[in-house]
Amino acid sequence: MILWEKHGNEGTVRCLLCPHLCLIKQGRRGICGVRENRNGEVQLITAGVISGYALDPIEKKPLYHFYPGSSILAVGSYGCNLRCDYCQNYHISQNKDPGGSRLLEPEDLARMAASLPGNIGIAYTYNEPLIWYEYVAACARMATLEGLMNVMVSNGYIMPEPLKEMTEFIDAFNIDLKSFSNDFYRNCTGATLNPVLEAIKIIAASGRHLEITTLILPGLNDSAEEMEMEAQWIAENAGTGVPLHLSRYFPMYRRSDPATPPETIIKLKEVAEEYLDVVYTGNMAGSDGGSDTRCPSCDKIVIRRSGYSTRITGLTDDGECQKCGRKIV
Repeated sequence: MILWEKHGNEGTVRCLLCPHLCLIKQGRRGICGVRENRNGEVQLITAGVISGYALDPIEKKPLYHFYPGSSILAVGSYGCNLRCDYCQNYHISQNKDPGGSRLLEPEDLARMAASLPGNIGIAYTYNEPLIWYEYVAACARMATLEGLMNVMVSNGYIMPEPLKEMTEFIDAFNIDLKSFSNDFYRNCTGATLNPVLEAIKIIAASGRHLEITTLILPGLNDSAEEMEMEAQWIAENAGTGVPLHLSRYFPMYRRSDPATPPETIIKLKEVAEEYLDVVYTGNMAGSDGGSDTRCPSCDKIVIRRSGYSTRITGLTDDGECQKCGRKIV
């Protein structure tokens, strides 16, 4: 898929990957900082550039209903097409000079992933992997040939056509739905809400595994009214069975707001559970049970979690509740 088009007669091109639809002059880059106009074509300057990788628990993505208890090779690069002023990985997402980083060709990354004992695949994460599109596509297709899974942890700010192609080679998505307010998106991320909602609908319709995460910031997206609208929308447009992760915010990057009170997360979880079968809490100290998986039908705890330690306690080998037979994962 060609993700750019010529614009005018002066060598300017329009990037077609994300809704910013950047007009990029010769030698300049788009908002993401990694897609550059070189000789009248958009080229990915971070192809193969790795900011870091690690063998992580799948729950760290977070994906709680996709091969729970397994490990996956997480890998990232540099750059992002959003400008979140509270970014947790700003040192790589807002870094436009990846000098000295490790280079890995797609076949090398796939080979590495296949060689790791117990590894189920590759998770494209850390910075925003959508802007790494061509590299991710090449790696994912090679990983599939190795019998591995491919996971995308993303902000979901992408145009529909490239996303539809992506659902052909990505097995599971966690989409960061930052708020259900367009004003929040404009003021805090430099983007807009609707393209993310459209992305969620496309992924849900594709049949690929989907989970959603919302980081809760005090006074910005923590109202019960907004959470009710978000949960109801997810139920109606993606399904009541889509897991929602509500994560506690801690001060980071350009924001110094106090951390989200734990009671706020618990309250919003109760609101969301009026519409969704499974809602989890994240970044919470102690073991409050908010990360355990309960069967929505009989309330049996089928997976227990403490941090990233996972124990499957009530599932059959087919991912069904041992007590009532409901499909869970």
